[in-house]
Amino acid sequence: MEIQALLITFREVLEALLIVGIITTYLKKVDHKHYTKYVWLGAGLAVLASVGVALLFQIVFTGFAAMGSEMYLKIGIMLVSTVLLTQMVFWMASHSRDLKGNMEGKMNKFISTGNVVGMVIHSFLVVLREGVETVFFFAAITGGDIGAAMQGWGAITGVAIAAIVSYVFFKGTMRIPLSSFFKITGAFIILISAGLLVQAISMMQDLNIIGSVLPHVYDLTWFLPEHPIDYTHYLRDTGSAPLLSGDIGIFLKALFGYSSMPSIEEILAYIGYFVAILLLTSSKPAGSKQTNKTNKTNSKTTKILETQVK
Repeated sequence: MEIQALLITFREVLEALLIVGIITTYLKKVDHKHYTKYVWLGAGLAVLASVGVALLFQIVFTGFAAMGSEMYLKIGIMLVSTVLLTQMVFWMASHSRDLKGNMEGKMNKFISTGNVVGMVIHSFLVVLREGVETVFFFAAITGGDIGAAMQGWGAITGVAIAAIVSYVFFKGTMRIPLSSFFKITGAFIILISAGLLVQAISMMQDLNIIGSVLPHVYDLTWFLPEHPIDYTHYLRDTGSAPLLSGDIGIFLKALFGYSSMPSIEEILAYIGYFVAILLLTSSKPAGSKQTNKTNKTNSKTTKILETQVK
């Protein structure tokens, strides 16, 4: 859980800090430093709102637990988190190149109209998005105990690393392209997302919400049980211990959705998820190359016209 919390927190906090940092740096660059306090005000309010969302979420989850329906809520959280995690990776991959230009463009509009409220709301929504996503993800990886994830070393370390990376980036001393960070962390996030999907399917089968054509395709308990209890049961039933500890299995299950006895549906979902990701990342719109050429042509034309005007 802690490794998951570290990766998720690092990714979410880094995105929020980068966007806020781009905005505040640009405001200083155009000699409007006095507006930065409003940007940080919006970001601070978003953090408080995110904590409120976490508390509300915990209350709702406790209510479901009291009604004996917490398993259904857990399944829903896992499925929603799978979608959000996947969307988060694709969103940053598609917006990272134009992120700086988009943020600066919006700030220009706010500055030209003196729209202080707009600055506050914009930074509030940017940070709140990351905060709400983090709440969902923490609920998914902890089974609803959001407080445990927020107080663990994983979340704290993730925030610290994100703050350091952001600081180094804006000081201009970072030599590794930021896109490399997002590609590496994105790969791990995709693995976590696939694991959550498989765990949701497993829980639905345990509750008989969905059936299974082949409940156990193979059994790797002798090699790597997915839980210490499975380790103990195997040792009791066979008189010999599995090769690896159940603690390793529970770690891999929490991080990547490992199962020592997966159903055919779990395997197909796991493989199918990566196939879908591969297809989405490898496919490009037919007109993308033409659009890029058009944009370059327009840019050159604009420069020529500006030169002539001067």
